[in-house]
Amino acid sequence: MKNYPQNFINGQWVDSIGGTPHTVINPATEGPAGQITLGTAADVDAAVAAARRAFESFSQTSKEERIALLGAIIEAYKARIGDIAEAISTEMGCPISTSSTAQAGSGLGHLANALAALQAYDFEEKIGDNKVVREPIGVVGLITPWNWPMNQIVAKVAPALAAGCTIVLKPSEEAPTCAAVFAEVLAAAGVPAGVFNLVQGDGPGVGAAMAAHPDIDMISFTGSTRAGIMVAKAAADTVKRVTQELGGKSPNIILPGTPLDKALPGGCGGVLLNSGQSCVAPTRMLVHVSQHDEAAKLAGEIFGGKPVGDPLAEGGHIGPVVNKAQFDKIQGLIAKGIEEGATLVTGGLGRPDGVDKGYFVRPTVFANVTNDMAIAREEIFGPVLVILPYKDLDEAVAIANDTPYGLGAYIAGDPAVAKTIVSKIRAGSVYVNAGGLAMDMPFGGYKQSGNGREFGKFGLEEYLEVKSVIGALPA
Repeated sequence: MKNYPQNFINGQWVDSIGGTPHTVINPATEGPAGQITLGTAADVDAAVAAARRAFESFSQTSKEERIALLGAIIEAYKARIGDIAEAISTEMGCPISTSSTAQAGSGLGHLANALAALQAYDFEEKIGDNKVVREPIGVVGLITPWNWPMNQIVAKVAPALAAGCTIVLKPSEEAPTCAAVFAEVLAAAGVPAGVFNLVQGDGPGVGAAMAAHPDIDMISFTGSTRAGIMVAKAAADTVKRVTQELGGKSPNIILPGTPLDKALPGGCGGVLLNSGQSCVAPTRMLVHVSQHDEAAKLAGEIFGGKPVGDPLAEGGHIGPVVNKAQFDKIQGLIAKGIEEGATLVTGGLGRPDGVDKGYFVRPTVFANVTNDMAIAREEIFGPVLVILPYKDLDEAVAIANDTPYGLGAYIAGDPAVAKTIVSKIRAGSVYVNAGGLAMDMPFGGYKQSGNGREFGKFGLEEYLEVKSVIGALPA
């Protein structure tokens, strides 16, 4: 067990003010993985006060000083990447082969991209005799999820530091220990006291206090749409900036005539990665009616052949989902898909064969799905793929857009044909014959998938205010 009972405030590990112990559960064993303390509004007050004091000096640091600081953080992060990966695998169930590469590696990628963005960024712009200056927005509150914990923590912390902001971070109570290791990384790198503060806790106890806090100038939230709405409402009274990356139900349009043996492995892999617990996963596969049955057969073989196993063991298996609540939600939606008349190709209810504990879900494929079914509309957040037939590209685009979400969309097939529909798809990112994120490209959603953008210079600009300086000043 890895215990982190304290918060990191003003450069020190300190006891919570009135918090309660919280056991972190290993989803593979259903046993304890560690313990933290769920913080309180008083802890938030202490962290915000430290960040506010630190902002006076940190906001005035030079671009060169912040470049040097990010470089030091990168080196300190590299030294702890193994510890970060082990924590992620233990507390949220991602297999170590993925935790040590995509999961922990994403943090390193965001640090490098924030550094590159900062090096290239011009904070001043001349307009005639006047100038526009971009300055750090202030104290920022960052609320991050459990599914890609370091990806989302560093995608926020790195650009906030690059901008000259000071930070209060609340990670998910489901994946808190990797965040505590990250706090140790920042301390080792020499981040000044009060610039970064970590308060462990849950949404009602800490997240709500952060969103409503009058001395927090901006909230950046990643999580469910339901929780994002609550954060925005809590933040409204103080008119702070709110940026959000929320839910998704991404369509994957397989263009007519595309060889399925080329297109389906990547699309299926994107759903199976991280046991389906990715907001941008291509969970709705749209296939021309003439290829539907072939696609169902091939996807069933891919999902049916995917093993599950111990997250701490190397290999190509998938791990459990994060907790019992998530397991029960997925089971309920699988049951709903069967009830609504979708064709169950593989998988289904219960744990995989031979598994008697842990929150492991059977990799599941449904075919003959219509877009009014619950499994096509709700974000399942598990290793569940739904296949929907379409008659022509106009119908495919209509189905793709018939969702409250708009985070990502995928197109597989002839790039020339893909080009004709990209502008018609209402999503923040469209991946054409590609699977991975590009960390220098803006990431965020349309509609109920949120607002604002992360990654690269686009993420940096979210943490900046724009000031007009009108009148000639000395050079």
